[in-house]
Amino acid sequence: MSKRKILITGKGSYVGTNLIKWLEQWPDQYEVVELSVRGTDWKEHDFSIYDVVLHVAGIAHVSTDPSMEQQYYKVNRDLAIEVAEKAKEEHVKQFIFTSSIIVYGDSSHINKKRIIDKNTKPTPSNFYGNSKLQAEKGISLLESDDFKVVIIRPPMIYGKDSKGNYPKLASYARKLPIFPDIDNERSMLHIDNLCEFIHLMIKHNEQGVFFPQNAMYVRTTDMVRLIAEAKGRKIILIRLFNPVFKYMGKYMSIVNKVFGNLVYEHSMSEYEKNYRIRDFSESIIMTEK
Repeated sequence: MSKRKILITGKGSYVGTNLIKWLEQWPDQYEVVELSVRGTDWKEHDFSIYDVVLHVAGIAHVSTDPSMEQQYYKVNRDLAIEVAEKAKEEHVKQFIFTSSIIVYGDSSHINKKRIIDKNTKPTPSNFYGNSKLQAEKGISLLESDDFKVVIIRPPMIYGKDSKGNYPKLASYARKLPIFPDIDNERSMLHIDNLCEFIHLMIKHNEQGVFFPQNAMYVRTTDMVRLIAEAKGRKIILIRLFNPVFKYMGKYMSIVNKVFGNLVYEHSMSEYEKNYRIRDFSESIIMTEK
């Protein structure tokens, strides 16, 4: 059997770098190449030799500065669609696009549950989410019998050397003697679980929109406690100031970002093969070691 050739568009990305390492488990089955899509040189690259293109290039959710809006659309939407069009023109069989749970908007207020189910309509609350959703729509229009499109909407991705919210929470766990004991629920996805999920998408030549997540929802407090334990620290969890945090949540988005609720309904994330090869406790230990 010949090797499946995979092109990752977006050089040095967190997901792409980890997927390359992950697929090294099957050296006889997969051959992976990374391609930078900065500038215009990528347009000269021959896509016709690949079976799969995984598009991971994009600007992360780091700024709400209005001056950045056009740049987000240029990179997250226009570039993604352009890469997909080239892949289709050059007869690539499968195109995988990494979108985000953020197409459904932000997490809820600290006091309110927020469960996304199969009937929930995407309602982006900022241009980052909207740029991802518009990219999805543009790419989906290209789908045909010969060009399968996979759109993955992962929740917060974390793991060793990850960026975003996880390192911020980990810094609290390493420094603070106490932490609020607040009940909330978040969908999260460890990088190894995501890599195995992408591997299965490729292996089974899938198409459609997918919502991978860890098997269990995560409580922010439990995550901080597990990180502290992995570092050999004891952190005291207190409920004393919970009413204050709940009041602050009305006025401060950062409180809702940390302690709000945002989950996929469990059945949305089921897949016929098991991709959840790390449970939550194990994933925290692996991330912090």
